[in-house]
Amino acid sequence: MFQFNLKSFTIAFIIFIIEVIIALYIHDKIIRPFIGDILVVIFIYYFIKAFLNVKPIYIAAFTLIFSCIVEILQYFKFVDIIGLGHNKAARIIIGTSFSWIDLLCYLMGFFCLFLFDKELRKRI
Repeated sequence: MFQFNLKSFTIAFIIFIIEVIIALYIHDKIIRPFIGDILVVIFIYYFIKAFLNVKPIYIAAFTLIFSCIVEILQYFKFVDIIGLGHNKAARIIIGTSFSWIDLLCYLMGFFCLFLFDKELRKRI
């Protein structure tokens, strides 16, 4: 079940760097709010895939569900409930504002996985 996959780790690392660049330097109305949310699903997928040898569809489904749960927790101000509302890193990672559009972006990221990962397409 546990197996290191260098290709998936490299992809996850590159996407992580792109996400950091977006977070730190891009303050527009398209890339940061939409592309960043699409990429986060792809990042989580490849990060998990880098360490687990599980059917890709299970990882993709988990990633979508996890992303949606985190977004729903934002609706309930989860970061404040757990006492981390003052912590900037927690506010960035967990998020603080719910958006239906973010849920749509996560779904788009999920579908993008099928375009990018041929292993996912063939092992459904």
